[in-house]
Amino acid sequence: MIQKIRIIFSIPELRQKILLTLGLLAVYRIGWWIPLPVVDVEKMKAMWSNETGLAQLMSHVSVFTGTQFEQLTIFGLGIMPYISASIIFQLLATVWAPLEKLKKEGESGQKKINEYTRYATVGICFFQSYFYVLTIGKMGLYNPILAPDGSLSWYWILTAVITMTAGSTFLMWLGEQIDEYGIGNGISMLIMAGIISNLPAALTRLWERLNGGPQGAGLQIGTDSSHLGIEVLLVLVGLFIAVVVGVIFITRGQRRIPTQSAKHIKGRKTFGGNRQYLPLRVNQAGVMPIIFASSLLLFPQAIFAVFDKGDGGFWTFCHDIFQRQTFSYLVLFVAGIYFFCYFWTAVTFNPKDMADNLKNYGSFIPGYRPGSTTSNYLEKVMVRITYVGASFLAVIAVLPNVISTTLVGNENYLLAGFFGGTSLLIVVSVTVDLVDRIDSHLVMRNYKGLLEKSK
Repeated sequence: MIQKIRIIFSIPELRQKILLTLGLLAVYRIGWWIPLPVVDVEKMKAMWSNETGLAQLMSHVSVFTGTQFEQLTIFGLGIMPYISASIIFQLLATVWAPLEKLKKEGESGQKKINEYTRYATVGICFFQSYFYVLTIGKMGLYNPILAPDGSLSWYWILTAVITMTAGSTFLMWLGEQIDEYGIGNGISMLIMAGIISNLPAALTRLWERLNGGPQGAGLQIGTDSSHLGIEVLLVLVGLFIAVVVGVIFITRGQRRIPTQSAKHIKGRKTFGGNRQYLPLRVNQAGVMPIIFASSLLLFPQAIFAVFDKGDGGFWTFCHDIFQRQTFSYLVLFVAGIYFFCYFWTAVTFNPKDMADNLKNYGSFIPGYRPGSTTSNYLEKVMVRITYVGASFLAVIAVLPNVISTTLVGNENYLLAGFFGGTSLLIVVSVTVDLVDRIDSHLVMRNYKGLLEKSK
C-alpha cells in the first residue's frame, strides 16, 4: 500500500489534483470556525447542548449539510441550499416538460439546469439566512454588544444575511472547483469533511467513558453508569468493521441484467451480436431516504414539544411518540425509509425510457420483447432489488439508536452515529467514489489500482 501511495504522488497531474483538493478543503474548514458577529457563541452552544426537538432537528440536518448550527458561522448554512435546489430541479425535470426537454439535450441542457440551480441556491440562501437571523433573535442569542436592548438594527440583519448567503455561494463555487480541477465529487467531499471533523470529539467522549470520566480511572472490565468496559470497546470495533464491509457491499452491489445486440450482416461481415450487461444498483436511492425520513419525523417532534406542558395529557402523548429512543419512533422511521426508497427510485429510474433506449440501439433482453414487455420486466426487477436496498438502509439507520441505547449511552449519540445512519453511508460512498477516481488515473497509466494485489 505504501508503494501505491508513492506511485500516486509520483504522477504530477494526480498529485496536483490531490493537493488542490486538500487545500480547498482546508479553506472550507477555516471558514467553519469564523462565527457571525451578531451571534453570542456561548449562548448558542449552551442552547444546542439541550436535547430539545429543535436542537435534535438541527443536529441531524448538520450531518448531511457539512456545518455546525450550534456555532452559526459564515458558512452557517453549509451547502444545504444547493442540495435543496438540486433536489428540486431533479424532481421538476421528471414532471415539467421544459426541464425534461433540457435534460434530454445532453451536456448543454445540463449546463443550463446547473445555471438555474445556482440562481435558486442564492434565493434559498437569502430566505434561510433571514429566517435564522430572526430566530436567534427570538431566542435571545444576539450579541449583547451589537444589540444591547435585545433588538438588532436592520443594518446588522442585512449584513448577516448577505454574509451567510455569500458563504454558501462560496461553498458551492468551492465544490465546483474541486469537480473541475481537483479529484472527487466536490459537494460530497465537503459534506464528508464536515462529518469526519466530528470524529475527534466522538473518540474523545469514548475515551472519557472508557476511563470512567475526564480525569481517567483506567480501562476496566464491566460497565456501569459512569464508564464503559474494554469488552464494549471490542464489540464496537468489531461492529464498526462489519458495518463498513456491509455498506461497501450493498453500495457497490448491482443486479446485472444480460442484454444482447441484434446481428447485422453487411456483405461478408457480421456486426453486432455482442452480449453485455445492464447494471441496476441495489441501493438506487442512496442516502436520500434516511435524510427525508429523519427530517420528516423531527418536525412533528419539535412542534409537539412546544405544546407539551409535561402534564401527561394529549400533547405529551404525541410528543412521546416521536422520541428517538421509543419503539414507535423506530417503526415510523423504518416505514418512512421504505416509502422514500420507492418514491426516490420511481423519480430517478424510468424503465420505459431505458427500454426505449435499448430498442433504439438495437439491443434487447433475451426472452423479453422490446418495448412494454421489457419495461415491465425492468420495473419488476427494480421493485424487488429496491426492497433489499430499503431493508439495508433501515438496518443501518436504526443501528445508531440501538448502539446509543444499549452500549454507549444516549448522551453519546454523536459516537453512535459513526456506526450507521446518514454519516457512515455518506463517508463510505464518497470514499469508494474517490478510490474509483484515483484508480482510473492509475489504470490509465498502466499501474495497478489501489485495491488490486500487486504480483
